[in-house]
Amino acid sequence: MSTERYNIYALIHKGLRAWMCDVLTTVGRMDPHDPIDVAAGLGEVRALLAGCASHLAHENEHLHTALEARAPGSASVTALEHDHHVQAMAALDASVRAVEAASGSARATAAMRLYRQLALFIAENFEHMHAEETENHATLTAHYNEAEVFAIEQAIVGALTPEEQMGVMRWMAPSAAPHERAGLLSGMQQKAPRPAFEAVLRLVRPHLSERDWAKLGAAIGPMPSSGDESMARRPAPVLAAA
Repeated sequence: MSTERYNIYALIHKGLRAWMCDVLTTVGRMDPHDPIDVAAGLGEVRALLAGCASHLAHENEHLHTALEARAPGSASVTALEHDHHVQAMAALDASVRAVEAASGSARATAAMRLYRQLALFIAENFEHMHAEETENHATLTAHYNEAEVFAIEQAIVGALTPEEQMGVMRWMAPSAAPHERAGLLSGMQQKAPRPAFEAVLRLVRPHLSERDWAKLGAAIGPMPSSGDESMARRPAPVLAAA
C-alpha cells in the first residue's frame, strides 16, 4: 500500500485560510462610523496583505525555484497567478486608504467596496492554494524525495524572523487537526528553547477549545498553567511560511 507523501503546502494553507476568513468577517462587521473600529479593521487588512506578500515571496524563492529546477515550466501557472495577486494586493491597499480618507456615508460605501474586493481576492486565493496543494505538490514529490522536501521547508523556516515564526504558529497551529497540531508542536518542543516553546503555547492557547487543549496535552505532555487561559486575543503578526 502506498502512503501519501508529506504535503509542504497543507498546514500553512490551513492557517492562511483561517486568517483570511477572520479578516473578511472583521471587515464585514466593521462600523464605518466608529473611527476606532475602522482603524482596527483596516489594521487587520494591512497585516493580512503583508502576510500574503511575504508568503508569496517565500513560495517564489523556495518552492517555485525547486519546481522549475527539476520540472521546467511546472510553476509557470502559479507564478503568473502570484503576479496577479501582487496587483490585487496593491488595489486592496488603495481601497484601504480610500476608506481612511472618506467620511460619513462615503466611508460606509468605501468600506463595503473593500469588503467585496477582499472577498473576491480570498476566493481567488482559495482556488490558487488548492492547485498548489494538488498539482504543485504532485510535481514536487515526483521529483524530490522526502528528505529534500523537508530541507526546502527548513530553508523557508530558517528565513523567517522570530516575529514571523510566531505569526505562523498563531494561525497554523489552531487551524490544524489535533494530530497535525501535536506533530507540529512536538517537533518544536524537541528543538526549540523551552521559553520559546512555552511562548508559542501561550500564543496558541486562547484559540483552542478545552477539548483540543486536552488532546494536545495528552500528545506532547503537561502544559504551562500560569494564567494562559485568561490571555486575550492578540493581533496577528505576519504570516510568512510557504
